[in-house]
Amino acid sequence: MTAASNVFQGRSTATAQQQQQAAVREFDALVAALRDAGIEVVVIDDTLEPHTPDSIFPNNWVSFHADGRVVLYPMEAENRRTERRGDIIETLADSCGFQVAEILDMTEHETTGHYLEGTGSMVLDRVNRIAYACLSSRTQLDPLGDFAQRMDYDVVAFDAVDRNGVPIYHTNVLMNVGETVAVICDEAIARDEQREAVLTRLRDTGHEIVNLGFDQLEAFAGNMLELRSKDGERVVAMSGQAWNSLRPEQREVLQENGKVVASAIDDIERSAGGSVRCMLAEVHLPN
Repeated sequence: MTAASNVFQGRSTATAQQQQQAAVREFDALVAALRDAGIEVVVIDDTLEPHTPDSIFPNNWVSFHADGRVVLYPMEAENRRTERRGDIIETLADSCGFQVAEILDMTEHETTGHYLEGTGSMVLDRVNRIAYACLSSRTQLDPLGDFAQRMDYDVVAFDAVDRNGVPIYHTNVLMNVGETVAVICDEAIARDEQREAVLTRLRDTGHEIVNLGFDQLEAFAGNMLELRSKDGERVVAMSGQAWNSLRPEQREVLQENGKVVASAIDDIERSAGGSVRCMLAEVHLPN
């Protein structure tokens, strides 16, 4: 199970059926909001068997890259490993017209107890080929180094904890890196020298930094994602809770950067412990 390392999970008091119904409504509303903003959204239906309660967060098991490579990741929770579905990759290639040149399978790291949960564990600066990663039970150095070597990325690794000193389970909870704007709860980075190294790297790559506080981290403000519309415009997707937590000057920076889509997914956030960025496995594959 995943709740042991995710303090955001399991905060809903609703029944399982109520949570499921609410999640479907919120999921559909997010899809509609993204499409209204000009984002091409591919929705893949879940399967009844095997039971995959966290499959609403596909970015943990797969990532898609502009050179045509698809990466499959080693995941800590055994019940999440069954989310990896080859038919989804086939659908993107056969029905959606994307080119898949190679599937890079890193799941062998599971046999040695080492994990790297996709773009949850890593926040990728794809332009500058930098992988930011806060280390945890779900984000470990061996597979991180393997990814970096095979995909030609530099790694900026660090330790991060919440306000109670509990390690943060996924990097995308505390930061997001867009083309020119980076959002980060830098006070969560445990060591001063690591914090300065991360901020320096962001500045050196030309990013304007929006600093978050712990209250905003807990509202999933770090869990946003910059996308591109069909017209090539930037779109920043986040939850309604995340948007509401931001100060006016922070909102202004994001709105100057691109169109903001803020969709309320309160029930998903309370029950599943993830937010909008976790729900999006962005497709960078060539057409």
